[in-house]
Amino acid sequence: MLTNNYCDELEEIEKITISHYENNAESFRVGTKDHDVSQNIAAFLAPLPKNKSLDILDFGCGPGRDMRVFEKMGHRPTGLDGSKEFCKMTQQQSSCPVLHQQFLKLELEDNSYDGIFANASLFHVPSSEFPRVLRELHSALRKDGILFSSNPRGNAEGWQGQRYGHFMEIEESELYLNQNGFKIIDHYYRPSGQPREQQPWLAIVSQRQDLGK
Repeated sequence: MLTNNYCDELEEIEKITISHYENNAESFRVGTKDHDVSQNIAAFLAPLPKNKSLDILDFGCGPGRDMRVFEKMGHRPTGLDGSKEFCKMTQQQSSCPVLHQQFLKLELEDNSYDGIFANASLFHVPSSEFPRVLRELHSALRKDGILFSSNPRGNAEGWQGQRYGHFMEIEESELYLNQNGFKIIDHYYRPSGQPREQQPWLAIVSQRQDLGK
């Protein structure tokens, strides 16, 4: 049973983190609009059916940069973000649906997506809630669906300024994923071509597995 103090703490974590993005939405959009994430998009799409328009959830879509790429590729992306300002920015640039939902209060329909693209977003989920959120994403995916995540790596959890982060290496990430219905089929570090100590990002491609009864 969750205590009031625990629920209040989670509420505060999400409120402060989202407020940071609300207050810095335009500078974030400008600062990230030219980021090259083509490697991530290619890795996400690689195990999914080819020559087919896919239903994709862009989890933490931000200002909509990657959603527009998926849309131009002929897919059917849906954006999701906790920031109203990001949702507004995305809707101004795309005709695709955008869900204004907080990561800790998801309301996703089961069996709705071929793939979920979580680029630089899942690390904001506290470790205590991470299994539950993974289960919700698992339920939202169709059979053999793909979950892509790219997060800053490390072995720490807590505040960095006004943003809360949970940073993991591949071993801990794999434990969480395996225990909650996912099997890692690929992972790599970014930016490519650099020594490991200069690769702060860990990208993981996982496939939805049937959960045991």
